[in-house]
Amino acid sequence: MRRPVAVRVVGPTQWIVIPALITVAATILLATPVKLFGLTLPEPVIPMVLAFAWPLIRPSIIAPVVLMALGLFLDVFWYGPLGVWGLSLLGIYAVVLGSRSFLAGQETLVLFTWFAACCGVAFVIVYLIVGLKAGNAPSILALIGQVVPTLLLFPFADRMIERFEDGDVRFR
Repeated sequence: MRRPVAVRVVGPTQWIVIPALITVAATILLATPVKLFGLTLPEPVIPMVLAFAWPLIRPSIIAPVVLMALGLFLDVFWYGPLGVWGLSLLGIYAVVLGSRSFLAGQETLVLFTWFAACCGVAFVIVYLIVGLKAGNAPSILALIGQVVPTLLLFPFADRMIERFEDGDVRFR
């Protein structure tokens, strides 16, 4: 006789809507003009965590739409050219979605390597677009000051993947 298996259904509210709202709140919080020891708070691109984790958790129609909205929010919030961050976030989502069969079940070091590569390519694309639009190369130190805190957010992506990957056994 088989025992009944409890199915934990994880809906889009738990793995898309709530993390997106947390991302917006954290972005606004880190943009406050606070100085500690003469340094301002870092401003990582927090939605990159979601762009990397969502296709590994479960492909969805809603996730790219929310990523585009988060990208447009970043463009408006940081006074950048419209569509730049949305394009980079969707690029990360597409690359990870295309390599989902390879990345599923990999070790944390492999996932971090892919996260770092995706973030690096996205930042280079944004750097080139902003440089071409402004007619002047942006500061490399400012770029590094945004890349490093973004890479340090990888444990959040790993935690999301671990938490929600097996959230609904109906999709195995």
